[in-house]
Amino acid sequence: MTERLTAEEYKDAHAPKGKGKEDRRRVRGAQRTITADGITHDSKTEAQRWEELKLLQRAGEICGLRRQVDIGLIGRDGPIMTDGGEQQRVYKADFVYVDNALGITVIEDRKGHETDVFKIKKAILAAQGVEILITKAKGH
Repeated sequence: MTERLTAEEYKDAHAPKGKGKEDRRRVRGAQRTITADGITHDSKTEAQRWEELKLLQRAGEICGLRRQVDIGLIGRDGPIMTDGGEQQRVYKADFVYVDNALGITVIEDRKGHETDVFKIKKAILAAQGVEILITKAKGH
């Protein structure tokens, strides 16, 4: 006799182990990566860029290196709010630092693929006068 499973039992049996829900923010198979200093990054290329930027900071070429920095989105009538209206929508920059040679703050995003949501946020930031430096991994 064959044992029958309900749809819920089948889903539970085939769910990824050790994780809750599937992370739908992953783009094109990007895998979270942990760097030597224990920081979790959204992709291998982001982790590689973090290591490069740390070297540039040690060399004195950049300073004030930060990661995952929230930048509020502002529209014509003020802050762009979430659907519930309780929080301001934000763009989360991969890296923010000061380029010492140019004397400017750089907002950088490491991309393998630009999503539609990213393109919209980039356009909103451009209207605010904020430019994003997009770096791509070699081979992309």
